Amino acid sequence: MRADRLVAILLLMQARGRVTAAELAREFEVSVATARRDLDALSAAGVPVYPQPGRGGGWSLLGDARTDLSGLTAAEARALFLLVGPAATTNGPEIRSALRKLVRALPGTFRAAAEAAADAVVADPARWGERDPERPDLVAVLQTAVVQRRRVELEYADRTGARSRRLVDPLGLVAKGDVWYLLAGTANGQRTFRVDRISDAVPTGLPAERPADFTLMQAWERVVDEVEQHRSLLSATLLIEARFLPVLRTHFGRHCDTEGTTDDGRVRVRVAAPTAVSIAEQLAGWGDRVEVLSPASVRVELARIGRELIARYPPV
Repeated sequence: MRADRLVAILLLMQARGRVTAAELAREFEVSVATARRDLDALSAAGVPVYPQPGRGGGWSLLGDARTDLSGLTAAEARALFLLVGPAATTNGPEIRSALRKLVRALPGTFRAAAEAAADAVVADPARWGERDPERPDLVAVLQTAVVQRRRVELEYADRTGARSRRLVDPLGLVAKGDVWYLLAGTANGQRTFRVDRISDAVPTGLPAERPADFTLMQAWERVVDEVEQHRSLLSATLLIEARFLPVLRTHFGRHCDTEGTTDDGRVRVRVAAPTAVSIAEQLAGWGDRVEVLSPASVRVELARIGRELIARYPPV
């Protein structure tokens, strides 16, 4: 956090020209003593900041110095704009404006390559025949709470529809596909909330608690591992023609592994899902293109689905 704050202080000094320790303390919600230590740290690191004592004084950059904060190599600049460029096409004018400012901040020799990288990719998140996915309105509220480290009171509906109000410490937001999730600390430990199940989010102004060793990426990886373990509680072995394998992978994703081929050329595949019913429901539409070898529970569920379809749609 301190490194981020030092960079922010330097940007603020470049924007305002002169600041006082008291102004920095209010801006970054730290003590005046901490703000003075930050300014001393910048000076000790070789940044040309100096104090002006007396009435109307403060801290300034020597000779209106402008500091290159990026420190990026040409390859790093291209990689950054390849990543950020697609976001500018889908996230509104603020992102595009920020991208232009980033380009201007780069050394002149990097700018042409960075601009080319930014225009190299267009991200179109909508599937064919579908509308663009809309970001939930509450994402902006929750994002502000995460950045400002403020507790939020949520009205939340669980998977059964039961509603409750919860006071949480927002830790971070994750967009997985077109679904947003909030990771937050609660009285019962860290929890994950689907944003589309949050009907109300009220910032409280109270400071949020954040574990010192918390990183959003690592926390989300743990969530993904837990969910995927739950999604693969039962495995089934089946045979399918190789030409249909890519389509089967779209149904089961990472829970679809090949285990060799048979004498007749079919591929032996292991798929997984939470229950036998889940696997059978995924495979029922394949008809005789798929042969389930095991377990018997999946074969039983497929037979049940077949009987139900015949009862509903008897042969003419």
